[in-house]
Formats: sequence, C-alpha cells, structure tokens
Amino acid sequence: MATSSFPFPSRTPVRLSFSAAFAVLFVFALVPAVAVVVVSLTDLKGMPGLPVHWVGFQNYRDYFGPGHLPDNINAFRNTMIFAVLTVVTQILLALIVAVLLNRKLIGRNFYRSVVFMPTVLGVTVTALIWSLMFNPQGGPLQAVLNAFGSDSAFLGDPNIALYLVIFVQVWMNMGVSVVIFISGLQAIPEELYEVARIDGASSRQSFWYITIPMLAPSITANVLLGIVSAMQSYQLTYVLTGAMNRATQVLSLQVFQLSFGTRGGTALTQSQGYAASISMIQFLLVGAISLGTLAWLRRRERVL
Repeated sequence: MATSSFPFPSRTPVRLSFSAAFAVLFVFALVPAVAVVVVSLTDLKGMPGLPVHWVGFQNYRDYFGPGHLPDNINAFRNTMIFAVLTVVTQILLALIVAVLLNRKLIGRNFYRSVVFMPTVLGVTVTALIWSLMFNPQGGPLQAVLNAFGSDSAFLGDPNIALYLVIFVQVWMNMGVSVVIFISGLQAIPEELYEVARIDGASSRQSFWYITIPMLAPSITANVLLGIVSAMQSYQLTYVLTGAMNRATQVLSLQVFQLSFGTRGGTALTQSQGYAASISMIQFLLVGAISLGTLAWLRRRERVL
C-alpha cells in the first residue's frame, strides 16, 4: 500500500534525480565555495608560473591593516549606502506602482509590461543606455540642463556618481519587486476590504491595517532579494563608472578588480588570494545582514 501511494512506480527515479541534483550542486556550488576559502589562505596571483604559498590568515590581517584600511573603509561605506538606499527606494516605489497597477485600469497589462521591461534588458544593455543618457557631451539629460543654463559631469562627478548608479539599479530591478507585490495584492481576499468599508474604514486605514499586514511575506521576500542583489552587484557600477572610480567603489567591484587586474589595464596587481579573503568577508557580511533582517521581518509578520 505504501508503495502504491508513492507518486512514482519505484523509488529509483527519485533517488537518481536527487543524486544528479546533488552532484550538480556539489560540483558547481560547494566545490567552488570551498576553493574560495582555500584560496583566501594563500598568496595566489594572476601571473602564470609564480609559486603559491600558504599564508594562513595574512590576507585577512592585511584587509584590516593600516595599508589597505582607507580603501576598504571607502568600499564598505559605499556598499552600505548603495544597499540601504537601493533597497528602501526600490521597495517604496515598487509598492506604490504595484498598488496602482493592481487596480482596474485600461491597458493595465501593457503598463505592467513596461515596468518589468528593464529587468529583461540585462545589466550591460541597461548600463549602456544610461551611459548615453548621462553623457556630459551632448547627452539628453545634459541638453535639458543646458536649456536651464546649467550643466553636470553626471557619472564623472564624485558627489553624485554613486546616487546615479543607485537610481539605475532601482530602475533596472524594480520590475521584479512590483511583480512580487502584485502577486501578494491579488492574494488578499476582497471580502476584507468590503468588511472594512462597511465598518466605515477609509482607504488609508484599509491600506495600513489590511494591505500592509497581508503583504508582510511579500515585503520580506523583496527586502531579502534587494539586500542580496545590492550587496553583490558590481556589473552595473563597472560599466557605468569603471573599476577605479573611488566614489563608486564597492566590495564586489573591489573583488573583481583585484581578481582580474583591472588597475591600469594590466595583470600586475592581480591577487586572487587577497580578493578571495575580501569575498569571504563580504559573504559573512551579507549573510549576517540577511539573516538578521529575516529574523526581524519574521517577527514583524507575526506581530502584524
């Protein structure tokens, strides 16, 4: 009886499927992860033929040492500013857009497609589009500023470059958050709003006491996805401002720069060992922030 109730004729296909999935996970996830830990304990360079030595935790000591501390603090500060502003802005805008697009509007599906379209374009295409938009030599935005008797270096201005990258990041990824919020809104029973209207609740009260509590799981999902995406993002920053722009240097870009020797276009500064130690520090940072945020949001879900 137990065998007949099983969804497959025998357990062999299930065991083979799980074994294959575990093998793929082991080869493409667990092995590289362990390799990064091992590399972070060596002085591996990008130059062929150089000997590799076991240095223990020296790379980690160098990271917190006075020689690298100013650059590392700058990258850490930019990473936190980038992550916080990106997540907060993206969640707020996505929630507003999702509420608007969840209503019965003419052409609603078209508007939803337009909102989601930047996500489909990809990082490189998006970055190139906005590089043209922010072009200080005759770009569309520069033409608008010139019409008002002003100008700007845009991505070349260290005071606003990071915030422009944040704007593009939000523009590119907001579609996913909107889709998640719309799914959460459509799962809310309409009867709750009808009862609230009968009890005399206003639209604002219904939003705060029905919509927001019922969207708590969607908010949790969007916040966690936003944190992980923002703290691991480097491609957009690399294409928009380059690898050596101190104003937009983040931890992920720092790892990329040290791993592939982007300084001055040579491989002389490659240091895979040191870059691996930074990636491990970043992993611990992202994990701690994500788990802490998840625990807090789960408690908020129970309260709401």
